[in-house]
Amino acid sequence: MTETKTTVSMMNQQLDALLYNETNLIANLSNASALLKQSMTDVNWAGFYLYQPKEDELVLGPFQGNVACMHIKNGAGVCGTAFKTQESQLVEDVHQFPGHIACDSASNSEVVVPLTKNGVKIGVMDLDSPKIGRFTEDDRAELQQFALILLKHIDIQ
Repeated sequence: MTETKTTVSMMNQQLDALLYNETNLIANLSNASALLKQSMTDVNWAGFYLYQPKEDELVLGPFQGNVACMHIKNGAGVCGTAFKTQESQLVEDVHQFPGHIACDSASNSEVVVPLTKNGVKIGVMDLDSPKIGRFTEDDRAELQQFALILLKHIDIQ
């Protein structure tokens, strides 16, 4: 097991304990973003974009890092692509991603995981790094598990 995989696996266990008996969306996303940012190395942004169906766009949610884009059209950039396709996106070099939205010029790689529970599309979890190739397939798999744990602790009406 790689050091990164061990760190993320431990982080997943921490998340489950941290969110025990709490189901509030904003509270849980806030703590989840803080946990991601403090636990993972070479990450300059960790947070969430929430889907607004009326506008058909993602709007900035709880995050840790530099200021960020507030609105992302469904299907635009890495976040919008992950949301529209409902498939996680692992991008080694964001500058090679067609239509990449440069919210922070220091970001060079990104991983985005869509968040859907009981058929309700909530948004995406987004992590950026200043390091090209920072995220691995193991990271993607573990972050998808992180998202499932998070979703287990969120009430959707």
